[in-house]
Amino acid sequence: MTNPSDFKVLVVGGGFGGIAAALRCRALGFQVTLIDRLDNLGGRAQVLEIDGFKHDMGPTVITAPFLFTELFELFNEDINEHLTFLPLTPWYRYVFHNGQTFDYGNDMERMKTEIKKFSPADVENYQNLIKASEAIFNVGFSKLAHVPFQTIWSMIRQIPNLVRLRADKTVNAFVKSYIKHPLLQQAFSIHPLLVGGNPFSTTSIYSLIHFLEKKWGIHFCEGGTGKLVMELEALMRRQAIKVITQTEVKRIIYTDDKAESVVLGNGSTLSFNYLICNADPPVVYEKLLGKRSNYSMGLKKWLPDRFVNYSMGLYVLFFGTKKQYPDVAHHTIWLTERFKELLKDIFDRGTLTKDFSLYIHRPTATDKRFAPENCDSFYVLCPVPNLRTQLNWDKEGSLLRDRIVQALGETILPDIENQITAEYWMTPQTFKEKYLCAHGAGFSIAPNLTQSAWFRYHNQDPKIKNLFFVGAGTHPGAGLPGVVSSAKVVEQLLKDQ
Repeated sequence: MTNPSDFKVLVVGGGFGGIAAALRCRALGFQVTLIDRLDNLGGRAQVLEIDGFKHDMGPTVITAPFLFTELFELFNEDINEHLTFLPLTPWYRYVFHNGQTFDYGNDMERMKTEIKKFSPADVENYQNLIKASEAIFNVGFSKLAHVPFQTIWSMIRQIPNLVRLRADKTVNAFVKSYIKHPLLQQAFSIHPLLVGGNPFSTTSIYSLIHFLEKKWGIHFCEGGTGKLVMELEALMRRQAIKVITQTEVKRIIYTDDKAESVVLGNGSTLSFNYLICNADPPVVYEKLLGKRSNYSMGLKKWLPDRFVNYSMGLYVLFFGTKKQYPDVAHHTIWLTERFKELLKDIFDRGTLTKDFSLYIHRPTATDKRFAPENCDSFYVLCPVPNLRTQLNWDKEGSLLRDRIVQALGETILPDIENQITAEYWMTPQTFKEKYLCAHGAGFSIAPNLTQSAWFRYHNQDPKIKNLFFVGAGTHPGAGLPGVVSSAKVVEQLLKDQ
C-alpha cells in the first residue's frame, strides 16, 4: 500500500464493530466514512426513553474495557476524560427456581462463602475451573481472537491447540467436569447465552469467559451504553470521520473480485477503495450482494441455509416502576427449574413454553439517572426461539409480557403489577425489522465449534478482496469483546494488503 490517505474506506453499519473499525482505519491514515440506516449510531445499542425512564436497549454488560481504552489511545486521548467504567459487585445475582440465590463476583472470599451454601466441595472445584479457563483464555482470546482465519490451513494449524483444550467438549460438559452441584453447574454454564449460544452445544472455547471476567471484571458505563456510543461518535468526529445516519445501503455493486460502490436508498451511489460491513453477514450476502447467504462460511458454504445454526431470538421487556426495589442487584439471572429441556425447546424444538429464564438489568442500582426520583428502570431479556418458527409475535408478545410480570411479582419484584409503568417490548420480529437480523436471531449465527474461527463468516470475503466484515456474525463472534475485537482482525488484514 502506498499512501493510506489516498484510499477511501466506507463502513456500513454503526454498531460497536463498525465504530471500532472506522476508528482503526482512520488511525491507519485512511479517509473514512461511516453510514448507518438508523437515526443514531450504536447498532443494537440504542437508547429508549419513556416518561423519564431511560433504557439501554442492547448490550448492558461491559467486560474487557481495555478494548475501548485502545480506541482512544489510537489518537493519544485518555478515555477517562470522557467515560467512567464502574466495577460492579456482585457481577450477577442468580435466583434459582427454589428461591436460593447465588452472588457471583470477583471477591474470592465472598465466592467461597456463596459456593459453600450449595456445596463446600465445589469451592476448590471452582478454583480449578478458573485455572482451566485461564488455559483456554491464553489461547482462545490472547492468541486467536485477534487473528484472521482466512484459509482452511489457518484452522488446521490450530488443531493441536483445539485438541489440547478439548474444544470438542461443550461449555456445559466443561463445567460439569469441575463443578458437581447441579444449580452451580447451571450458573457457571450460562455464559454462552450471553453471546447467543446453547451451553449444551457451544464449544468449550467459550469457557474462557470465566477467566476473562476474573481478569478485567464486569463494569457498568456511567450514563449507560448509550453514553459510550455517544463518546465514541464524538471521537470519530474529532478525527474527521464522516458520519452519515438515516441512510440505508440497498445494494453493493461489484465485479468478480472487487466491490466498487454501494447504492443508497435515494438511488445515489458512494464509491470506495475498501468496504467494511458491520451488518449481519447472511443478510449482506443475500440482500446486498445477491449471493447465497452462507457464501463465505467455511465448509457450510456448500450447504443450504437450513444447515446453518442461528442464535436464539430475544424478547426484551422494558419498564419503569413507581417505587424502588433496592434489594434487586444490578444484574440478575433468574432461572426456571428446567434448564437443559428449556434450552432444547428454544434452540432445537422452536417451542415457546410457559416457563422461561430471564436476565434482568436494573441500572438504577448503580445510576439513579435512569429513572425519576424514587423509581426504578428495568430491562428484562427472555431467550426465545428465533423466526425459523411460525410463532405469531403480534399475539405472543403480549401474552409473554403478562407471564413475565406475574412471575416477577411472585418472586423478586413483589406488587409489580401495581407498580409497573412506561412499558415497551421487542420481539424477534423487531430484531429482524429494526436491525435486519437474519431470522430475527439476536446474535447472528450460533457459536458452535463448526461455526467458529474459519468456519464462521470470514472477516474478508474469499473472492471480493476489498470487502470485509466486523460484528457478531464474523470472527471472533458475538458479545462486546468479540465484536470490538473483530475490528482489530480487519485492521490487520488491511495492513497486509
